[in-house]
Amino acid sequence: MSDMLGKYELRRVLGKGAMGTVYEGYDPVIDRTVAIKTVRLVGADSEDAQALEELERFRREAKAAGRLQHPNIVGVFDYGETDDIAYIVMEYVDGTTLKQVLDNGERYGVDEVVRLMDALLAGLQFSHDRGVVHRDIKPANVMLTAAGAIKIADFGIARIESSSFTQAGTILGTPAYMSPEQFMGQRVDARTDIYSTGVMLYQILTGDKPFDGGLTAIMHKVLNSEPLPPSALSVAVTPALDHVVLTAMAKQPEKRYASASAFAAALRNALHAEPSTGADQDRSGRGKSGPDDDDGTLVVQSARVPTSPLPATAPGPGAWRAATPRKNLPLAGIAVGGLLVVAALGGGGYFLFGSGHGDQPAMTSAAQAGPAEGAPAPAMPPAPQQAQAPGAQASAAPDPLRIAAAVGTLPCSFLTTGRDGEQVSLSGYIGAGAPRVALDTAMAKLPGSAAQIRNTVRTVDGPYCPIFDALRPYHGVTSGGSGLAMVLSGGDRPLHDGDPISIAVKLPAFPAHLWTVYFSNDGSAVRIYPTSSDGAHAFAANATKTLGDGTQGGARMQVGAPFGTDLAVSLASSTPFPAGRIPAEGNVASMTAAMTELLSKAVGSGGQVAMELHPVLTRPKGQ
Repeated sequence: MSDMLGKYELRRVLGKGAMGTVYEGYDPVIDRTVAIKTVRLVGADSEDAQALEELERFRREAKAAGRLQHPNIVGVFDYGETDDIAYIVMEYVDGTTLKQVLDNGERYGVDEVVRLMDALLAGLQFSHDRGVVHRDIKPANVMLTAAGAIKIADFGIARIESSSFTQAGTILGTPAYMSPEQFMGQRVDARTDIYSTGVMLYQILTGDKPFDGGLTAIMHKVLNSEPLPPSALSVAVTPALDHVVLTAMAKQPEKRYASASAFAAALRNALHAEPSTGADQDRSGRGKSGPDDDDGTLVVQSARVPTSPLPATAPGPGAWRAATPRKNLPLAGIAVGGLLVVAALGGGGYFLFGSGHGDQPAMTSAAQAGPAEGAPAPAMPPAPQQAQAPGAQASAAPDPLRIAAAVGTLPCSFLTTGRDGEQVSLSGYIGAGAPRVALDTAMAKLPGSAAQIRNTVRTVDGPYCPIFDALRPYHGVTSGGSGLAMVLSGGDRPLHDGDPISIAVKLPAFPAHLWTVYFSNDGSAVRIYPTSSDGAHAFAANATKTLGDGTQGGARMQVGAPFGTDLAVSLASSTPFPAGRIPAEGNVASMTAAMTELLSKAVGSGGQVAMELHPVLTRPKGQ
């Protein structure tokens, strides 16, 4: 094909439906393969109600997914309309759907199921935190990349918080995966996605859906019947996994997990609590679910549904925290997440790095819930203490070694303990949701008063757990720091679209070589030192290198979309980093692999290493 749609080349047809076509496309401006989804454009006065509904859903998909930039969500890059069609330009995913895998009879081991679900739930938590409820989670809307990553697709019937387009009284979804409140036409919130994900987990573990049949039969079972425990159908499923699945599928929303991250944490705990044994087999005596045609999305307006004692669901998640969709790139530079990198040569500009958005699948994920992005952790409430006899002394505050033993190996953490006189401190970073809860729980169990521990650990919202976990083994939790530090010019405050990003890196207390990478909240990454114009060299002990300030050499940096919490990471080594091992751009997976390889080689050769992380909060103008 050689047709053009706006600036995009249409290369081949990927699929066709009653309302539109999906193409493989190409963006020649930034040399990227994309997927382009189209629907027929109809006027507001059209009498074709189905076409109008499809078009509205299509626009809603662009609006919902366009604000969600996450490694486990199919990215939306652009939206446009011609005289005849509307189109969405999306991330091109080289892979298949989970439905195709299940229809082919393929089965996963329990460990792999937990890994896939962890990634899926990370994407859902990110979506829910931004006020978007998917409402149609099912295997057909879960993409599996060639590298094994999970990506959620098709936000066509998503409900956006504060949107009035679809409210109570409308039934939308795919019957086999719909929650009781969806069948009843009640208002839905994030717990509807929890239910649908529980149904999908049931199917992945057993090969069967918990409820099957026609629409009426499924609705009756969902509202009135309990499914068989998954362990009744597969010996690979433990009672602990039964509990997780059936909790997610509870008929009353308040009895389900309160968030996707809580669901993920429970699933991980179930895996570690009771490892499965024996070969996976079907106990039901029934054949496994094969390909079927009942996975189409149902849309019923103003439906009359049976009454039920189920209460209406609570309002949806809190205020939307924007993740602005990508816009056209300015000729002066390349936007990478919250970072715009521009070459500083006589005031002119040229492309310094290629785009890192969506070209490579992100293979890892993080829990995405909890406090506001990058916000300092609130002070720990004192742990409950038993009454003491008069004159008794309170337990002494734990020393740094005891704190390190309690929290130093928590997943998705990068922590440091220390002591300043009588004051014990804990600092660093922890992933949102389950990791934060695990930290708070561990701290509450320590002896003494929490007031005796200066806890400044920051919760970081973003796909950074793999980075924390990869760097932690090379980081001395009780080392007190090596002197490597990063400071944002102007202080630790949110930066807005167009603001300069200047990072002063103070080198450690030994002569060192430096490598600094900027990770964006969409999972992409670029190396900001060394660059082609600001080459690598050894720094003296305690030297300072300023990055992002064009007047001091190297690349000038400024904030650009998408916005959120980005992360700058600096590594220092007394031995040089091999130039060929330091990619100029990549994603969380590729850069994390490169960092661990370099650190391993440096430590293996007897060198000293140091590392420092610094979140960078970026916002649109006016927010």
